[in-house]
Amino acid sequence: MSGPDAPPSAPTFWQALCFWLKLGFVSFGGPAGQIALMHTELVERRRWISESRFLHALNYCMVLPGPEAQQLATYIGWLLHRTWGGVVAGALFVLPSLFVLVGLSWVYLRFGDVPAIAGLFYGLKPAVTALVLHAAHRIGTRALKNPWMWGIAAAAFVALFALDTPFPAIVVAAGLVGHFGARRWPQVFALGGGHGPGKSSSGPAVIDDGTPPPPHARFSRCGLVRVVTVGLGLWGLGMAVLALAFGWHGVLTQMAWFFTKAALMTFGGAYAVLPYVVQGAVEQHQWLSGAQMMDGLALGETTPGPLIMVVAFVGFVGGWLHQVLGAEQALLGAMLAATVVTFFTFLPSFVFILAGGPLVESTHGRLGFTAPLSAITAAVVGVIVNLALFFAAHVLWPQGMAGGFDAMAALIATAAAVALFRFQVGVLPLLAACALAGWCVRASGGGLA
Repeated sequence: MSGPDAPPSAPTFWQALCFWLKLGFVSFGGPAGQIALMHTELVERRRWISESRFLHALNYCMVLPGPEAQQLATYIGWLLHRTWGGVVAGALFVLPSLFVLVGLSWVYLRFGDVPAIAGLFYGLKPAVTALVLHAAHRIGTRALKNPWMWGIAAAAFVALFALDTPFPAIVVAAGLVGHFGARRWPQVFALGGGHGPGKSSSGPAVIDDGTPPPPHARFSRCGLVRVVTVGLGLWGLGMAVLALAFGWHGVLTQMAWFFTKAALMTFGGAYAVLPYVVQGAVEQHQWLSGAQMMDGLALGETTPGPLIMVVAFVGFVGGWLHQVLGAEQALLGAMLAATVVTFFTFLPSFVFILAGGPLVESTHGRLGFTAPLSAITAAVVGVIVNLALFFAAHVLWPQGMAGGFDAMAALIATAAAVALFRFQVGVLPLLAACALAGWCVRASGGGLA
């Protein structure tokens, strides 16, 4: 076994595959919790990548449209094992969630309300709130290394919480602060905030701070053109098949087109694009009702994988209700719709990583590139805190601020936070305990609806 001063052995493709598969089933807690989990496993425990390289990749994924945690997994998988490593890492981050959501969506449509499941969800929501808050703390302790970074995080929080500023505007403003601020105070905006080189205390990593990019991660125009061409070809082929089979105005074709556009607007995670999805899927296309959309969001919050996977629920329900393959094949049609929506939602993420990764690797350590991204990371900490408060408000006041305060949900959330901050309890044991507590509360008639 490698000592703390020696880098570990590079993982084989199959070792990495097993890890990405496991991650896909335990990646609860939204993007913040998923990123924190990857940091613990990949930087601290396995040492496959150093702290500085991890944050460099994360900064890039933060400014892309799409689910940043899934893109980060794709990036690290690509860095370790070329294109197929990235494809496998990104796909396995999504597929478990797709399977789980398809199963839960079928139960939801086929059997209606299930009190036992509702009780489990009642306990899981406070746990998710605590997980997001804990992840904001963990990321903040690494990103907020000086008063400037704290100020950027606070300004981002106020802009989102009090002024309802669009997330892309926050990203642009933070990037500009980092760009111009680094010219006058370069040490402030260096990765890690100027407090040393940012090397992880966990010891040397397989991909360490000074490790040169492998041959496949070096930028070339031919490689860029090849990835973009393949990505556009897959998208065009998928759209052509759907248009020929169902017509341009068919439900599946319109879902593919709509969620392609949605995938390019998901700056800042799922909550930034949910209003667009609600407007299009509920009001414009009427693939499902507003109440069904809210139920789908609850399922998305409490299943592994990125929250944007709620689009699979939208696809499943729309395919089921609109009988895209006929009434006799309602389930098969719904599964096909969920798969189509998932494919077109996540395809751009793979193209962004595989096409842009080599360029990002060539900028490692260059302050002109890292300073804006360091400032953006600080801003995202404020955004995550705002998300935690959003969750808390909906968990503790489920009927709105004018309704009653849910003391039992508050108790579960507090216990979950203590377990995370004080006792470092793992994600799965925490979720299991909170789900059991929620089931007991609902079984005894407690809690608010």
